Amino acid sequence: MKKLTFMKSPVAAAVSVVLAAGFAQPLYAQEQEPQQQEQAQEETEVIEVKGIRGSLARSADFKRNSSGVVDAINAEEMGKFPDTNLAESLQRITGVSVSRVNGEGSQITVRGFGPDFNLITLNGRQMPGTGNTRSYNLENLSSEGVSALEVYKTARAALPSGGLGATVNIVTTRPLARSGEAFSIMGKGMHDTSVEKGDDVTPEIAAVYSNTFADDTFGLAFSFSNYRRDFQIQRANIQGWQANVGLPTLEEGEFIDPRPIDEEGNRVGNHFFPKDMNYGIEDLSQERTNGQLTLQFAPIRDLMITADYTASRSLTGRTAFGWGIWNEFGGNINAYELDENGTAVYADISGNDGSFTAEKGTTEVKAQSVGLNITYDVNDDLRFWFDAHDSSNETDDGVDPGSNFFGQVILGSDQLDSKIYDYRTGEIPQVLINWANGTNELMPSEIDSNFSQFFRRPGESTVKQYQFKSDWYNNGTFNAPLVKITAGISRTDQTFGGYEAWSGLEGGPGFNPAFAFIFPDGMFTRNSTGDFLDEFVGGGADLLTNYYYTYDFDEAVARQRAYLTEALMGDDAYLADPFRSGIDSQSGVNEVTDAVFIQSDWDFDLWGYYSQLNVGVRYEQTDVTSTTQQRVEQQVNWVSPSEWIMQYEPAGSQNFLTLTGEHDVVLPMFDLKVELTPDLLARFSYGKSITRAPLGALAGGRSLSGSPKPGSRVGGQGNTNLLPFESTNFDVSLEYYYAPASYAAIGYFRKDVDNFIQNTITQITIEGLRDIFEGPRYNAAIASLESRGEQATSTAIFEEMLALGYGNEDGVIEPNADDPLMVWNITQPSNTDSKKVDGLEMAVQHVFGESGFGLGVNATIVNGDVEFDVDSLTQQAPLTGLSDSANFQAFYEKDGLSVKFTYAWRDSYLIGVGQAQGSADAPPQFAREYGQWDMSVNYDITDRFTVFFEGINLNNETEQGYGRYEEQFLFARQYGPRYSLGARYSF
Repeated sequence: MKKLTFMKSPVAAAVSVVLAAGFAQPLYAQEQEPQQQEQAQEETEVIEVKGIRGSLARSADFKRNSSGVVDAINAEEMGKFPDTNLAESLQRITGVSVSRVNGEGSQITVRGFGPDFNLITLNGRQMPGTGNTRSYNLENLSSEGVSALEVYKTARAALPSGGLGATVNIVTTRPLARSGEAFSIMGKGMHDTSVEKGDDVTPEIAAVYSNTFADDTFGLAFSFSNYRRDFQIQRANIQGWQANVGLPTLEEGEFIDPRPIDEEGNRVGNHFFPKDMNYGIEDLSQERTNGQLTLQFAPIRDLMITADYTASRSLTGRTAFGWGIWNEFGGNINAYELDENGTAVYADISGNDGSFTAEKGTTEVKAQSVGLNITYDVNDDLRFWFDAHDSSNETDDGVDPGSNFFGQVILGSDQLDSKIYDYRTGEIPQVLINWANGTNELMPSEIDSNFSQFFRRPGESTVKQYQFKSDWYNNGTFNAPLVKITAGISRTDQTFGGYEAWSGLEGGPGFNPAFAFIFPDGMFTRNSTGDFLDEFVGGGADLLTNYYYTYDFDEAVARQRAYLTEALMGDDAYLADPFRSGIDSQSGVNEVTDAVFIQSDWDFDLWGYYSQLNVGVRYEQTDVTSTTQQRVEQQVNWVSPSEWIMQYEPAGSQNFLTLTGEHDVVLPMFDLKVELTPDLLARFSYGKSITRAPLGALAGGRSLSGSPKPGSRVGGQGNTNLLPFESTNFDVSLEYYYAPASYAAIGYFRKDVDNFIQNTITQITIEGLRDIFEGPRYNAAIASLESRGEQATSTAIFEEMLALGYGNEDGVIEPNADDPLMVWNITQPSNTDSKKVDGLEMAVQHVFGESGFGLGVNATIVNGDVEFDVDSLTQQAPLTGLSDSANFQAFYEKDGLSVKFTYAWRDSYLIGVGQAQGSADAPPQFAREYGQWDMSVNYDITDRFTVFFEGINLNNETEQGYGRYEEQFLFARQYGPRYSLGARYSF
């Protein structure tokens, strides 16, 4: 009989029996063998403790019995996870914080390392990422069929690599975990207080079924859920900040600049202006469907065969309206005010336009995974384990049933005198447009076509993985403290691919020529901003521009399609077709990783203290192949004062490029656990872990913006030879388990990370792509305007160039051979220097005896040399996601009533480097601190029937972001609380 090395109490034994029997998956350090299960079942009375306290007790025992630094969250009972969303549940774990999409937890940051640094596995299998990333969006997977979430924070040789921050294993229901039939069904109605279009109450249903047959040799488990949510997002947004734009010479009183002046009379420091300012309302309707089928067969006592299929589908329909301004800089700045950091808090700028935008599209995310697991105990000394799965994750933003594209229609006018940007008061920047009609409001009859554009951008990520391992147990063969040796091999074949089709700019574009007569006044609805962003100071009715127009997207498209025909527009006819010129670009990355590992477990006394040692090493070899196809750029035309459009060689002239790369890594690990007393544990861990480069960064080839306006001449290029982030990790902790379901823990961790990946922006020119901007004809137009005493705005320069005969017969200005080559800001990733992060984790979980009350508090404090230097314009490679975090949970559970309040807080953090319309210095994006209150109330009408109430974001927390300084506003988003009322029946 194999030696039990880590069960110290009947409670721990019972919990381990339930976990090991149910998972039948590679929980390497925590596995129990079938023989052990039988022995424990014979010796221990298994008492299933449900509810919050049971969940906390199982999680605490799992943490206690594990090797290394591990945390877990367990279902309170079958079909009932502590939170409605897996990401929201994970943030209850020390060191874990979440990032949100549409006001809902989506991806996790662990110990300051963002989503790309954390590996998500499903029953021990690596999952494909969502979109152009390795990150798995947890909101797309229902929590009802999940029995546990395990978070491995320290290296483990037997685990798939990729979790530099942590590896999160999602454990689903296993039918042979319990004998007999079990069933749970849940239904609820949810009200999202933000909803304006859609249903006030949307449904969610879920069911979990499990049964065993033929004397528990065959088991079947099935779970299903369907979720709908209608809601609205209100936002304000700046796409980017431009550094050190040309400042005009203005009279005193027309500008305020508190920056110091050097001896030569020059200002000291940088200055920054916003590229645009826009506001928007998005109405979304979301539906998610999840299902899983698991079959288990144990024909003999030593053989377990598990087959499972998991599928999910998320469909999000979106209609959005926006309004705002676009800025170019130079001679059109009439007045400005800078703060001490050089950030423009006020600017009066002439030229360009003000516009109203309608967007419409539907995005689908489909994921599926089919897997087979075989576990065979040859004898008491030897066990074999094999697992294979084929998983995929597909995204497509063009599945709108009426159009099959994502579309954007922008209408507005360039008939204005100036635009005011003002962020001197309030939380939301203000905009005021001085229209040429002498008012601050554009009339419906003056609204013209700026441009429309249509996209289709599908992509797919797949993982085929094969894993084999064997366990050899030292049942007296050697007189040594060796307990077990585990060795294995694996192959992981991962691919990512997709394409982009883009219509180009249709409908003019850029008010050239004018088509205002296409749109009748009755097409536009004037709206007040009274309840828009009213949670922010300066929002709502206090906005300077307190109105906006909306219009029907389909009507706007139909009117332009009907009038702007080939007979009138020639090749520029309005088609509303993303494939009008074929596929613009297509790319794919294939990454094959072969791994071999060995790991050993030891039990011994260390200076009189019972100790456990886990030591091992993993070696991996990875080969990368990137294939890209893209259109050949021809020239950039200036088609209107505010629109520049890339022209391409005819369809069929695409380039094909294949690049390869490779790397290998050696990943040692060492975990030591020492029992200082029966309830006090000390841990020490050392190991190496990696996170591979983002899949999108590995794709070779080069892409350039199709709408390269001045200040926005950008492009990207991949690098197949990127090395993975490689971290050397050190952990030490103390854990005190002083009562059932209660413990206190404190730990210190340090990560020294090599091969940091930095997105470097390089300015290049490309032969043949010449720039009209600041060319001889452009400068001649400026000189002509200034000779007449007129302001040289972009609108005036464009019209003057046409007047001087520099345009073609269609009123488009094409580049000349004497124009300078266009300068492009090309972003390409590369490996740079090393960084280090260290921090403290503290947690207390306490149940107040039999009173029914309990609480949990944890906090993580992190720091390191990975912060972004906001005062430097040099390109940097900081760590995204680094922030302190804290969580609080208080509950009461007794006599069929359970009440739980939770609070999750995250300090400000770096979202990423580079802004959509930022300058070449790759400016940062920061998120402000965020804290959210949630609650749940459950009442058992009977032992089988429960009613419940849930409240999400009770404090109506909002999201805000900024650039280098808090005065460099980037975004503000408002969602609103959500409430649910439902019932659950189980037997």
